[in-house]
Amino acid sequence: MLKKGSKRGSSSRGGRIFYEENSLLKFSRIKKTNLAADNDDDFFNTRNSQDQVVTPSNSSSPYNIVSPVEKSPRSSQRITNIPFEDNDDNFSPNVLMGSLVREEGHIYSLAASGDLLYTGSDSKNIRVWKNQKEFPGFKSNSGLVKAIVISGATIFTGHQDGKIRVWKVSSKDPSIHKRVGTLPTMRDYFNNSMKTSNYIEVKRHKNAVWYKHSDAISCLSLSEDKTFLYSSSWDKTFKVWRISNSRCLESVISHDDAVNSIVAGNDGLVFTGSADGTVKVWRRELQGTGTKHFFSQTLLKQECAVTAVAVNPNATVVYCGSSDGLVNFWEREKHMSHGGVLRGHKLAILCLVTAGSLLFSGSADMGICVWRRMGNDHICLSLLAGHKGPVKCLAAEKDHESVPNERRWILYSGSLDKSVKMWRVSENAPPMAWRGCASSAPTSMPSSLPAATSFPAQTRNN
Repeated sequence: MLKKGSKRGSSSRGGRIFYEENSLLKFSRIKKTNLAADNDDDFFNTRNSQDQVVTPSNSSSPYNIVSPVEKSPRSSQRITNIPFEDNDDNFSPNVLMGSLVREEGHIYSLAASGDLLYTGSDSKNIRVWKNQKEFPGFKSNSGLVKAIVISGATIFTGHQDGKIRVWKVSSKDPSIHKRVGTLPTMRDYFNNSMKTSNYIEVKRHKNAVWYKHSDAISCLSLSEDKTFLYSSSWDKTFKVWRISNSRCLESVISHDDAVNSIVAGNDGLVFTGSADGTVKVWRRELQGTGTKHFFSQTLLKQECAVTAVAVNPNATVVYCGSSDGLVNFWEREKHMSHGGVLRGHKLAILCLVTAGSLLFSGSADMGICVWRRMGNDHICLSLLAGHKGPVKCLAAEKDHESVPNERRWILYSGSLDKSVKMWRVSENAPPMAWRGCASSAPTSMPSSLPAATSFPAQTRNN
């Protein structure tokens, strides 16, 4: 039988609930659900005019999602762990530490920095948590917060309205976050709007200034040296911003459909994934005071949407998740050769994050797979189950309480069930003995497609 620890440290204030789960997680199977992911584009991070994607409803809802906040903290989180076997060897050191619940919106974005956690939702608030307790947050004028990245005392948030908002942490009081600007700045936007040559066609019979995203921000990423900020959007472009002066240096029409994810690696390489089913590689070159991104190659071309892209800390492996529930990966040391496919989910991959030798994949099936890279192969360490809605975003931080000779990480997972869960995960966990979670070598998929020199990479430079 699975042992359960007592729940302690419960508190509630203003709709907030945090409690600890001390029980070790056994390997779990995700229950079958009637979650109709195909009926909502936002499960795949693709174009959707509705901010509200999933709402708790009656049993007739195709999503069948139950809100995690009930009458009491004890009844609000019911985590069912179904052991694959009753063998003690199946116990994992990976543990659910607790849940952060703020009944105000579905969680769409996460960012962790030290003992602070930032959460963005479809409300107008960006919540801040310090040591699992609510810290003073800040409010945006727009609704859905789709992306958050942190650079020192500066926080960038990407929104449904196509704007990037910039916030600063007060040097006198770390609990105060002040909005210091918007990208593009009002001054630059008006200066560019005065010239007709700065307008491009964003939709049929509709033109807009290239300087500004014309659709929702889908993802934000910082360059390795934190000099540049990259933003991808459903308007089929990604833009490059110089952080020091908040200037847009370049806009690249990169895909035939919404760009769902962007990540900057080292050596000036940038990776993008799109609803058009492709993963592309871009090479950055500095030109005077600006930049120029050149199309390098297409790693993947398929029918289903690419929903998430991630690069491991050493930038040696590139991962992409798709709406078919698969994770493909490529090895840079082998000239971007296709390394294989990770199969652990039944529904769309919605988010990916790496930490050390680990890869975490969150899915519309409400589960999180923990993968460990071992040489050229990957093994599944755990399947973390506990959310009652699709897992939309992930963030990981090093566990500073790790014991010697063990690398542990704190994983935060945000879900459309309006909760954030906090997990402790060890790289030394034993492999998961479940045949439904596996890594397979590439079969008919080409290692990489040849660079398409005829690809129309339209760019706009400042």
